[in-house]
Amino acid sequence: MRDAGSTVVQAGRDLGLSWPVVMNAFRTAATTVIQAPLPQVEVLGIDETRRGRTRWEQDPDTGKWKLTRDRWHTGFVDALGTGGLLGQVEGRTAADVLAWLSTTPVTWRKNIRYVAIDMSATYRAAIRTGLPGAIVVVDHFHVVQLANKMLSTVRRRTTAEIRGRRGRATDPEWKARRRLLRNREDLTDTQFRAMWNALLDEGPIGQRLLTAWIAKESLRHPPRPGPHRRGDREQVDHLRWKFLTWCADADVPEVTTLAATVDRWWPEIAAFIDTGHSNAKSEGINRVIKLVARNAFGFRNADNQRLRTRCVTTRRARGHLRTA
Repeated sequence: MRDAGSTVVQAGRDLGLSWPVVMNAFRTAATTVIQAPLPQVEVLGIDETRRGRTRWEQDPDTGKWKLTRDRWHTGFVDALGTGGLLGQVEGRTAADVLAWLSTTPVTWRKNIRYVAIDMSATYRAAIRTGLPGAIVVVDHFHVVQLANKMLSTVRRRTTAEIRGRRGRATDPEWKARRRLLRNREDLTDTQFRAMWNALLDEGPIGQRLLTAWIAKESLRHPPRPGPHRRGDREQVDHLRWKFLTWCADADVPEVTTLAATVDRWWPEIAAFIDTGHSNAKSEGINRVIKLVARNAFGFRNADNQRLRTRCVTTRRARGHLRTA
C-alpha cells in the first residue's frame, strides 16, 4: 500500500487479512513518510482538489436546489524537484494555507524563491503573508484556460440574446465551438476558412465570437519562457499592449473582463515568462489523488485519504533516496 499504491481491500485479499489489520499496519509503515524531513524546495506549487462529490439538497418550501457539501483539499508540491506531495490540508482558504506553512521550519520557508499557483486571489494573499520573500508565478496554461472559458461564455450569452434560446446543432456557432477552442496552428487552412467564413456570414453572433477568438489567440503567444530564453522586454510589453488595446476596442463585456483580469495578474504572468516555472506537477499530482480516491471507491475518513495520497505521490522521491 505504501510503495505500490495498492488498496486496503486488495492487500487484505492477497494476504488473507481483515481491513482493520491491514490499515493499522499501513499506518505504522506510513510513519516513515510522514515523519521524514521536508526536502529543500526552491519552487513550491499550491493547488486545490475536490474531496469527494458535491451534495445538493432541495428546499422543500421553495423547491430550489442548494449546495450543502463541497469539500476541498489544498496540496503543497515540490514543483521543480522530485519531492512530490509535501503536505495536504483540508480546505482552500488563506487560513488553511497559512496553517500548513506555520508547521514548517523557518529556514525551509526562507529557501522558497517561487510559488506557482493558478489564478487564485486567496492563495496569492496567503503567500504574501506566509512567504513574503517568494515570487508568485501563474503559468500560461491557466491564462489560456481562462481565455477559453471566456470564449465559451460569449458564445452561450450571444446565442441566448440574439436567438432567444440555447444553442442547437444546426447553429454555425455551435458547429464551430470545438474549433474555436483549438489553437490556430492546429487547424488546417481548410478548417480555419470553414470556421471563419461561416461565423462571418452569421452576422453579429459570428462577429462577437471572432472578436473574442482573436483576443484568445493574441494571449496565447508570449515569448518562450525560461531563464535561458528570457523574452525581450520590449517584445513582451508590445504584445501586452496589442492584447489590451484589442480588448478595449472589442466592446464585448467578457473580453473586457478578461483583459482586466490579465492586467491585474500581469506581474505573476511576467514571472512565468522570465522563469518558465509552472504548476504542472501540482496538476499531475491532483490527477493521481483522484485516481487513488477512485480506486478506493471514495474515502469517508479525510485523514486516511491524506495519508494514502501522501504515500502514493512520494514514491519517486523515496525511490531516489533508496538508489542513492
